[in-house]
Amino acid sequence: MTALRRIPGTWPGALPTLRLAIGADRAGQEYKDALGEHLRKQPLVASVLDVGVDLRSEGAYPQIAEAAARRVAEATVDRALLICHTGLGMAVAANKVSGVRAVTAHDSLSVRASVLSNNAQVLAFGAGIIGLALAKQLVEEWLAHRFDPTASAARKVQMIHDLERTGRETHPPAP
Repeated sequence: MTALRRIPGTWPGALPTLRLAIGADRAGQEYKDALGEHLRKQPLVASVLDVGVDLRSEGAYPQIAEAAARRVAEATVDRALLICHTGLGMAVAANKVSGVRAVTAHDSLSVRASVLSNNAQVLAFGAGIIGLALAKQLVEEWLAHRFDPTASAARKVQMIHDLERTGRETHPPAP
């Protein structure tokens, strides 16, 4: 994923497009379908890969979250959007895939921070928590944010990566 910070006032065409995966369990299926359609119309989206669920399948949220997160980890997509009842289970399950940082967010500040401060590649929503109109607004905001590897947050994201890789407690460098 290209690491650029969103510059206020820039046109969407100035940012690279994103390849996305989208998935939901039964509780989030209606939102997944609507948000998938909405995302496919966005100029910042190159492609949307639907990893499930649909009316004919019984995919449980850990399976759906893993399918999306593995695609992020393998770099076949840049980001993933997951929807369940609260967004919490999807984020927890996606975080179990090495190299993936997933968050649940239901407001603009959290969506912004998920990318700019945490370089999270996976965003999870709760269909039982927020309305569809707000979810659409938040995905549009999410698309416009890019992580800046030169920002002060990069050191903290590296600490998270090191913790995941080594399993050891991380300590910030001495001042």
